[in-house]
Amino acid sequence: MTTSPPKPGERVADVRFDDDTLSVDLADGRTNTVPLAWYPRLLDATPAQRANWQVCGGGFGIHWPEIDEDLSAQGLLEGSPAPRRSAAAKR
Repeated sequence: MTTSPPKPGERVADVRFDDDTLSVDLADGRTNTVPLAWYPRLLDATPAQRANWQVCGGGFGIHWPEIDEDLSAQGLLEGSPAPRRSAAAKR
């Protein structure tokens, strides 16, 4: 699969959560909402940890320092959930 470089309008403008979803507002006015279950670290985080996010990657990514989670706007737009951890990695 090939990916195109991010476009200026795909920069992250805001991030918010409800009980079941993560919503990311982009600079071009789009909002992408995905199931929180796609990102187990965010699902298991406290509301305060979720609220502590930073824009990274030149504006095209989101970083949560307390839980060491990083997401890209491009990955969210492509509908890419976090990779599943193997049983050995969970131990």
